[in-house]
Amino acid sequence: MAKLNINGTVRDVEVEPDTPLLWVIREQVGLTGTKYGCGIAQCGACSVHINDEVQRSCSIRVGDVQASDRIITIEGLSADASHPVQKAWAAIDVPQCGYCQSGQIMAAAALLKRMPKPTDKDIDEAMTNICRCGTYQRIRAAVHMAANGTSRT
Repeated sequence: MAKLNINGTVRDVEVEPDTPLLWVIREQVGLTGTKYGCGIAQCGACSVHINDEVQRSCSIRVGDVQASDRIITIEGLSADASHPVQKAWAAIDVPQCGYCQSGQIMAAAALLKRMPKPTDKDIDEAMTNICRCGTYQRIRAAVHMAANGTSRT
């Protein structure tokens, strides 16, 4: 049995300690916004925040997460998609297929929390998630939009 604080709710989950956090979030808790992409922490589709740091949940074992750790998924970023990054994503229609976008949004939100006014270089270095559709220019524009507070939709 593990205790996990996910989106502000402490949950008891019955899984083996080596179970990836991603599978607990999706299968045990039922929050399917966090996606499985590669399973080796390379693509970023599974990105969540743990204690305000963006992490790839496919490579984190439940046994390595403490009950005091705060896990935030895309569903917990804001209840009504009012987070500035989510608003910017919608305002300039960032996604094409959308599969990687929850991970992209989580990475962008963590970047802006750490660095409120990033440069293009800062964004390129921090946003290591893979977008198979290649919407990187719109992703960068949306990060700038959110940073500037111009994402009002």
